[in-house]
Formats: sequence, structure tokens, C-alpha cells
Amino acid sequence: MRLHGKKIVVTGASGIAAAGARAATREGAVVFLISLDLEECRDLSSEIGGSAFAVADLSEEEQAEEAFESARSTLGGIDGLFAVAGGSGRRYGDGPLDEMSLEAWESTIRINGRPALVATREAVRSMRDRGGSVVLVSSVLATSPSPSHFSTHAYAAAKGALNSLTVSIAAYYARDGIRVNAIAPGLVDTPMSARAASDPKIVDYARRKQPLAAGLIAPDDVAGTAVFLLSDESAMLTGQVIAVDGGWSVTEA
Repeated sequence: MRLHGKKIVVTGASGIAAAGARAATREGAVVFLISLDLEECRDLSSEIGGSAFAVADLSEEEQAEEAFESARSTLGGIDGLFAVAGGSGRRYGDGPLDEMSLEAWESTIRINGRPALVATREAVRSMRDRGGSVVLVSSVLATSPSPSHFSTHAYAAAKGALNSLTVSIAAYYARDGIRVNAIAPGLVDTPMSARAASDPKIVDYARRKQPLAAGLIAPDDVAGTAVFLLSDESAMLTGQVIAVDGGWSVTEA
């Protein structure tokens, strides 16, 4: 019960976010979900014991503010944030720089940068008088690229920005007892990675690139690190970007 009684907001309701919500609940947290998808919120809420939730597009400031106000009033404050919401920009045209439109760049930055920024801002506003822990989700691609299989340059840039944001705000809010860290996962078995998981070449690549997982990483392995960072066990950690990548960043494939 490492999160016993802690009030945790999770953004997203599938993949890593869902695994994080389940893990936090098992560890005794009171969880509030915020996601775009009503059905996913309902299903996950039911699964983890009826957690409250809000349906909102966190890239829209007004919706985000309303969702976090609902979280604050429902929970009676916020002790932790697991900010997962984001996604691939491939549907907008994210890819190699020389093939990318400005619209593809801006859309990919928007869907990854805005939700993390606004969620973190709203959580920090709630934590300044009580302290707390923020955990952002970056990507191993921000610092360990894979040009053969994952040449999504806008996505990598967006996640690199989150790494810098993590360090910068961790430095500023440490005096308020607010810790800010990020997890940089490798290739994880989630709905967002369905394209990769269905490609035998990429699956074989992941088997060699992520030897500790022998393939794609389970969302629960990322969630376990999130629980640690949200808990008092990591009380002296802030400003860190932790790679949960099965060996991706230190392994040749």
C-alpha cells in the first residue's frame, strides 16, 4: 500500500495510463481519471472500483481546467499526477523532417505538448500548499533514436521538450515540496504501438533492441516505475528522466 490515501490524477484511460491507474489503486491510492474517451473511462473506472473521472480534451485549456477543478473538488486536493495523455502524430503526417508539413509538426507537438503542460500546470497549482509528485511520460526516442523504424521527428521533439520541462520545473518547485520526474519508455505493448506490434520486422527488432523484455515491454512494467515515483519511497528524487526501455538505450540491434 505504497500510495495509501494519496489522491492521484491519471490522464489517459488505456495502455500505460490504464496500467498506472490499476497499479495506483492496488497500492491504495484514490484515483481520478481524465481522458477523451468516455467508454474507456467508464470501463476502467468500473474495473478499478468506481473511480471518478472526467471526459476532456486536455489540449483545450478550458476543458482541462474544468476537468482538474472536478478532480480537486472530488478528491479534496491532488497529491500526484501521472500525465500520460498524448499520442502518435503519424495520422497527421509526422515522419522524416524533409517529408513533413508544418501542419504535421504543429499537430504532433500539440497533441503531446499541450496535455502534459496543462495537466502539470493544474496539478502544480493544487500542490503548492501541500507538496506532491508529478510523473510525465516521455519516450526513449527523444534521446535514443531508431531511424530505420521510428523516424517520427516531431514526436521525438515533443518528448524531448517534456524532458527539458521536467528538469526546469523540478528545479523551480522543489522549494514547494513538489517533485517532478519523467519516465521514458521504450516500445510498449499499447494501442498506440499497434502498427509496430503487427510488423514482424519491428517485433524482431524489439526483441533484439529490448533484450530485457525480449520484445515489447508490458505496460505494467512502466506503471511500476510510476508508482515508485508517486510514492514516498522516491522522496529524494526530482528532475530525473528514467528510461524504462528494456535495454533499448544501451543495446545495439
